[in-house]
Amino acid sequence: METESGGAHLNGLKVMVIDDSNTIRKSAEIFLAQAGCTVILAEDGFDALAKISDHQPDVVFVDIMMPRLDGYQTCSLIKKNPRFAGTPVIMLSSKDGLFDRARGVMVGSDQYLTKPFSKDSLVAAVAAHAPARAA
Repeated sequence: METESGGAHLNGLKVMVIDDSNTIRKSAEIFLAQAGCTVILAEDGFDALAKISDHQPDVVFVDIMMPRLDGYQTCSLIKKNPRFAGTPVIMLSSKDGLFDRARGVMVGSDQYLTKPFSKDSLVAAVAAHAPARAA
């Protein structure tokens, strides 16, 4: 059943969610799946980098505060790979400071979403960065 938010255009879109919080990953997975997306989950930057080549997501959400490889480093590595340089990366953070946003832009992120996010803000971010598809 289609929702009022018009998520039909997101059907089949592959979205990767990278977050060390199981709660955040599950919330994002539920919201995005309801909008018709195929969701790939990764619990940290290394996990994401291991999965990104296999899945080739259309849009990537990455948490900033993660152990081992943080969101800035993960975004930078994704953007430096010629295969994924054009893949939109949306930073997720509980911090909404100017410095954090500026640092996100410096590593190549396409958008900055503050946690906690709503289903609407998550779906709208995917829709805004989804590659245009031939109808």
